[in-house]
Amino acid sequence: MSIDRASMEFRSSPSRRNFVLSLGASLGSIAFASLLSADDQANPLAPKPSHESAKAKNVIFLMMEGGPSHIDTFDPKPELSKLHLQEFTREGKQKSAMESGKRYYVQSPFTFGKHGQSGADIANNWTYLARVADDLCFFRGCQVDSVNHPTAMYQMNCGNRFGGDPGIGAWVCYGLGAVNQDLPGFIVLPEVSYPQGGAANWSNGYLPAHYQGTPLRPKGSPILDLAPPEGVSRDRQRKNLDLIAKLNQSHVAEHREHEELRTRMDNYELAFRMQMQVPETLDLSNETTATQAMYGIGNEATDAFGRKCLLARKLIEKGVRFVQLYNGSWDSHDYIERAHGNLVRAVDQPIAALITDLKQRGLLESTLIVWCGEFGRTPDNGVRGGTAYGRDHNPNAMTIWMAGGGCNAGHTIGATDELGMTAVEEVHHVRDFHVTLLRLLGLDDNKLTYYHAGRFKQLSQFGGTVIKKLIA
Repeated sequence: MSIDRASMEFRSSPSRRNFVLSLGASLGSIAFASLLSADDQANPLAPKPSHESAKAKNVIFLMMEGGPSHIDTFDPKPELSKLHLQEFTREGKQKSAMESGKRYYVQSPFTFGKHGQSGADIANNWTYLARVADDLCFFRGCQVDSVNHPTAMYQMNCGNRFGGDPGIGAWVCYGLGAVNQDLPGFIVLPEVSYPQGGAANWSNGYLPAHYQGTPLRPKGSPILDLAPPEGVSRDRQRKNLDLIAKLNQSHVAEHREHEELRTRMDNYELAFRMQMQVPETLDLSNETTATQAMYGIGNEATDAFGRKCLLARKLIEKGVRFVQLYNGSWDSHDYIERAHGNLVRAVDQPIAALITDLKQRGLLESTLIVWCGEFGRTPDNGVRGGTAYGRDHNPNAMTIWMAGGGCNAGHTIGATDELGMTAVEEVHHVRDFHVTLLRLLGLDDNKLTYYHAGRFKQLSQFGGTVIKKLIA
């Protein structure tokens, strides 16, 4: 989608619109008002052309809230075993932490192996993911700005630490539109407890409300009040909506600057159409027993995330542009062996199944999968006593991996220092990763802008660099 900044500025300014619409009824003003009206009626979610050739059409974003430890998952640091329980000091001097009671280095409780023809470093408790190692592109050079969960979550999801900006999925739908007009373009699969920062992680921000993420409830009815009340037929619903639309149309004609009303009307219509598509799409019972077992559905440890991953595949098949899955509790300040062990057990099989399933269906090439947290972890921690070893927040080093969608599969890009404290090769701020994600979708961050608060805004905030090594 090519953005004409002059026309965008005009359309974003209600005062100019009102001025034009208030002109005398000359032929010119009538014709111009007609053009503006036609623009208002355009479907904001209609499919739009990309700026450049796209490698991916859809995104499944796996958000591991809390900050997974790169040192204990995909970035082994054998040097830490030599320093285990030695005091951490900036001067590099060590002494027994049990003597000092201060911060100390912690070795990983997990062993690592080389997997696939690519020789990818993966902790050995990732049993299933290791089998698809050659489909993964690991990036170890990403850095962020915050060590606080809410602000770091906002930055990873929205590009801005302080909230109020659109989520990545909102930007993607703004740039490309939706494939299926009967389902939201941006769907979120959260846990029962929303992530730190709440729904602002998938907000439309200052973009039109059409682009906000639609969360599906993990328990009970995924969408409340989706089914009509007992005794209300679809024909009656249709007539009610037509009446409401007729009344609202007259109000819109008088208040063209009130975009929220137009969005609300469109959402009524979308909800009506969703009644036909959503039940079948969200019903996992129509999947084969073998497919459900592959995702770990029915197994207590993997059932919850397995259902999310299978649902993500179904949503992508139905034409949903951007699906974001949440898995929480990765904030392991202590007992990291137990905590990360249980978390890996919950997501390992479902994620590997998702990659395998998409590949078998010919969808992996057009679907970009992203796995990440909001930051990484430090190689040291404070004394917790006994074997309650854990790690603190680290904005200077983390591992993100991608699969499908034109990423450079079978490669590890970037590196951290020998202790995993900071990225030292192919170092990039998260804004560059965002710009690269958009480029894989055929979107140019510098063209994907929206006029707001006196300037043109973009996901990267003020521009970024494509990380070319991440693209095949």
